[in-house]
Amino acid sequence: MKKVRFGIIGAGGIADRRTLPGMMLAKNVEVTAVMEVNTELAERLRVKYSAKYAYTDAEELVKNPEIDAVYIASPVVFHCKQAMLAADYGKHILIEKPISMDIEEGEKLLEYCENKGVKVAAGFMMRFGAHVMNMKKAVEEGKIGQIVSGYSQFTLWLPQDAGNWRLVKAKSGGGSLMDMGVHCIDLIEYITRSRVVEVGAFNDTVVFDYDVEDSSTVILKLDNGAQCVVQTNFNIPDEVAKWRLEFFGTKGRLMGSNVIGQNDGGTLTGIFMNNVPGYDAKQDHVDAKGVEIEGDFGNMYTREVESFADSILNDKPLVVPATDALHVQKVIAAAYRSSKERKLIKM
Repeated sequence: MKKVRFGIIGAGGIADRRTLPGMMLAKNVEVTAVMEVNTELAERLRVKYSAKYAYTDAEELVKNPEIDAVYIASPVVFHCKQAMLAADYGKHILIEKPISMDIEEGEKLLEYCENKGVKVAAGFMMRFGAHVMNMKKAVEEGKIGQIVSGYSQFTLWLPQDAGNWRLVKAKSGGGSLMDMGVHCIDLIEYITRSRVVEVGAFNDTVVFDYDVEDSSTVILKLDNGAQCVVQTNFNIPDEVAKWRLEFFGTKGRLMGSNVIGQNDGGTLTGIFMNNVPGYDAKQDHVDAKGVEIEGDFGNMYTREVESFADSILNDKPLVVPATDALHVQKVIAAAYRSSKERKLIKM
């Protein structure tokens, strides 16, 4: 089988913890080169993943003619420059979210890559989660009727750490909303096949002393009329976290517990009603447990890179085009503006 030869820009961090191990399981991908600014780390990662080359400079990596595509997992502040460098040398790009520091930079990046004729996908690996795919299928089949409500909660315990670039707005672009809410908003739009049209939000630093938000609540109105809430936090201990993704409709509901995150798992229950009864004046609420839906669990990162490589090798449409990521980034920008101006923002 023909394989896409990858160069990894920013091979430490999430790449080392998750994406590179996933790549090693992919049938149509080969890790050819890694890049980290620290020489010893770059060489250690090269050996760990049996890569042919190790670099400390991104431009040197993208110059290599033995590389077909790059995966960019460096701090957000470097994304645009590194992606444009890769495009200059004809490399296809899988880039972590957010794809850029702001909307203007993101639009510049995507236009530049389009002109260079390279594919650009975003790192929304959660789209490839077993229960996310189950939810999308159930919604598309109309099993819960017209969606009227959605909710997602995604949290992390992230206390003050001087060495963590995610806590520095000039490097990350934002806090819990930018880092984690981006996934939740994408999944809500992806599963419902609807776009956000109006946004309201609270974004605050409640517990810790850094310059990005550690608490965020965002209210979304979708173009199908559904109203959704996304809550993200950097200040909830991991031991008490409950990562949730839920949808309620006129004929049923889907409730996912721990179906989002970096591991493919969790539980998904559904209630699907063929006949919805009329108004009950007694309002005797019975919380039916519903049926548990089985999940074909696997490695989301493997599925992500295999899908991207398949799009390159067979010229197929991208499952996660970076244009979708830029749209979600626009929603997040509206949420930050809403919080600052204390008003609803129309997209």
